[in-house]
Amino acid sequence: MAHHTHDVATVPALDLDRYLGTWFEICRLPLKWEDAEARDITATYALNSDGTVRVENRCIDKDGKPDRSIGQAVPVDGSNAKLKVSFLPQFLRWIPFAKGDYWVLRISQDYSVALVGTPDRENLWLLSRSADLAPEIKAYFLEAAKAEGFDLSALITPVQSGYVVPEAAFSD
Repeated sequence: MAHHTHDVATVPALDLDRYLGTWFEICRLPLKWEDAEARDITATYALNSDGTVRVENRCIDKDGKPDRSIGQAVPVDGSNAKLKVSFLPQFLRWIPFAKGDYWVLRISQDYSVALVGTPDRENLWLLSRSADLAPEIKAYFLEAAKAEGFDLSALITPVQSGYVVPEAAFSD
């Protein structure tokens, strides 16, 4: 693995209020045990009363069943661009880490596209407010990832139809 002398660069300041809401996963660099066949992956962020951020990822898993993971993110400094995320133990099937770094590397001015990665350059997520991100915008953000030293050879682009798994899918 290439040795990088500098840290991955993050956005100077993240407006958490504008970051909240639902994002569609366009592509990612996952860890080995993440479900590579999961589709229609969304991430929804909401503010908890204690100032932490509630993270809920939903997808349709490889068997066509709805799946979700719920966690919380805590900003590590005043920029809000670096967060520590932890997921509840019962939801670890397709999540890349139990507790990990979640750094917002780039964000579009209108908060419609975000590039998120881990400082070790092992994981990367390209998120969009719409399910169909224009190819040239996708390319622009992935170029930024490459410039930060991410190896995109293992990039996964899940099927993304724009379907958001509804809350009712999880009711008993």
